[in-house]
Amino acid sequence: MKYVAYFRVSTQKQGRSGLGLQAQRDSVSSYIAGVNGTLCGEFTEIESGKRTDRPELSKALALCRVHGATLITAKLDRLSRNVHFVSGLLESGVEFCAVDFPQANRFMIHLLAAVGEYEAKLISDRTKAALAQAKRRGVQIGGYADNCPQIARKGNRASAVVRSEAAQRRASDLLPVIESIRAEGAQSLRQIADGLNQRGITTARGAQWSPTAVLRVMDYASA
Repeated sequence: MKYVAYFRVSTQKQGRSGLGLQAQRDSVSSYIAGVNGTLCGEFTEIESGKRTDRPELSKALALCRVHGATLITAKLDRLSRNVHFVSGLLESGVEFCAVDFPQANRFMIHLLAAVGEYEAKLISDRTKAALAQAKRRGVQIGGYADNCPQIARKGNRASAVVRSEAAQRRASDLLPVIESIRAEGAQSLRQIADGLNQRGITTARGAQWSPTAVLRVMDYASA
C-alpha cells in the first residue's frame, strides 16, 4: 500500500515547536511500518480545523491521485470536525485512513465526523454561555474598551486604503474605454461622460457619469 501523510496543527506556535506534530508523525510511521506500506510524501497544515480552504491538504490529495495512494492521518479530527467537509473529502476520489480508527468504513467516518461536529458545537455553546455569565457579573470581556478610538482610526485608515485600491483598479479597467471614446472624437470631459453613458457604463455607485466623475477616474488612472 502507498500512503500520503497529512498532519495538522492549529497554531503557528505548535508548528514551530513541533508540539503535537511529532506524536502524529510517530503514530503514522508506526502504522505504515506495521502494514509494510510505503510513504510517498507528507504535508503539514498549520490551520484551524474550522477552515475548509487548506492548500496543503489539496496538495496531499493531488499526490494521492497521482500515486493511487491512501491519505493517512493520525486522527480523524486532524481532518475536520465538519461533516460537510468530510463528505467532500470522501467524494474527492481518494481513500483515506485514520490511524486511531483504521477499520472505519465510509459510513462510520460520516458518523464520527457528525459526532465530532456536535462536540465542537457543545464546546462553543459552553464558551459563549461562560462569557455571557462573566459579562453579567461585570467582568470586562475583550479588554478593548479603552482603545476604541485608536481601533476606529486604524479601521478607517485600512478602509481608505481598500477604497483607494478598488478605485485604481476601476480606473485601469475604464481607461481603454475612455481612450476609445476619445478616438471617436470626444475632447471634453462632458463628451467623454456622454460616451460612457451611451455605452451603458455606470460609475462604481451605479450612477450616470458627469465631467467631475470622469476627471476623478482619469486622475486615479494616472496616479
